[in-house]
Amino acid sequence: MPIMRVLESLLIGDYQIYQDTEKYRFTSDSVHLARFVKAKKGENVADFCAGSGVVGLHFFAENAGVSHVTLFEADEDLAAMSAATVALNKLENAFTVERCRVQEIGGAYTEAFSLILCNPPYERSAGGFSKADEALAPCRRELSLSLEELLDSAKRCLKFGGRLAVILRADRITELLCGMHVRGLEPKKLQFVAGTAEKEPYAALVCAVKGGRPGTRVFPTLVNCKEEV
Repeated sequence: MPIMRVLESLLIGDYQIYQDTEKYRFTSDSVHLARFVKAKKGENVADFCAGSGVVGLHFFAENAGVSHVTLFEADEDLAAMSAATVALNKLENAFTVERCRVQEIGGAYTEAFSLILCNPPYERSAGGFSKADEALAPCRRELSLSLEELLDSAKRCLKFGGRLAVILRADRITELLCGMHVRGLEPKKLQFVAGTAEKEPYAALVCAVKGGRPGTRVFPTLVNCKEEV
């Protein structure tokens, strides 16, 4: 499928970002994730399932003191587009783009990051999809990366005391929290996202700390302008 690349403003300073109109474009959920945590001084950040790189770029643009951001993306077109965005914004010294599957991240990144951000596929792999949705399927469903594989890789790549911030479907919250806990990634911050104040939450934001003590702060539900899932 040919790349349908468009250039859009990130709406932060002069930053711009390339997106592919034929593949999964970022939504407000990506922005919610980027704003869910704040950077610590000298933060070494990874963006798993980076897509167009919006989460990593948005986090970098809004947080002073970020040392470096590494974008991990398996899709060849999206990884190339992320690299083009980095070059366009003249951020080559602050960003690295790695084209690889999250579960295959090399040993050089073991315990390398103080913060990992991830907006993974929301849906379990079960079920079919139409031909029209074929390009979107890997971004929406766990066809090439399971939640368990994501959490295993995050545990390996995080430093002790490092943080993992994830946004996922609200109805998978038990799966996410339990998966984090058994791997020593202790959930410390939880916030649900709803389309309106009257609707049930459709997504959940969770931040866990590697080696953290038990105890989770639950924040008021974040009301979005519309549901993105």
